[in-house]
Amino acid sequence: QVQLVESGGGLVQAGGSLRLSCAASGRTFSSYAMGWFRQAPGKEREFVATINWSGGSTYADPVKGRFTISRDNAKNTVFLQMNNVKPEDTAVYYCAARIGSSRATRVESYDYWGQGTQVTVSS
Repeated sequence: QVQLVESGGGLVQAGGSLRLSCAASGRTFSSYAMGWFRQAPGKEREFVATINWSGGSTYADPVKGRFTISRDNAKNTVFLQMNNVKPEDTAVYYCAARIGSSRATRVESYDYWGQGTQVTVSS
């Protein structure tokens, strides 16, 4: 069992930056692929970024060049650095863990989820 706790959300102006963190429990964190997803009001949960055990990453097109996913396996933590944020980035952001080392972009591919952290970008 893996427990995930997100932090770092808040209110930020357009063009600003925010860094989300996700702390994971368990001794096998390094063997999980990790992902960030987001869900805006009235919309389905969507993929943002994913990272495998060795640091290989994949991004959704809307965030490429602005967001960076990273992980610290020694601290069981995954991060999402959000730069040049836009009002359309407003959503609840979720951290997710996938058993196995491969990156994945689909919600159904992940086995564990955090409770989410709200990010609001003002224009």
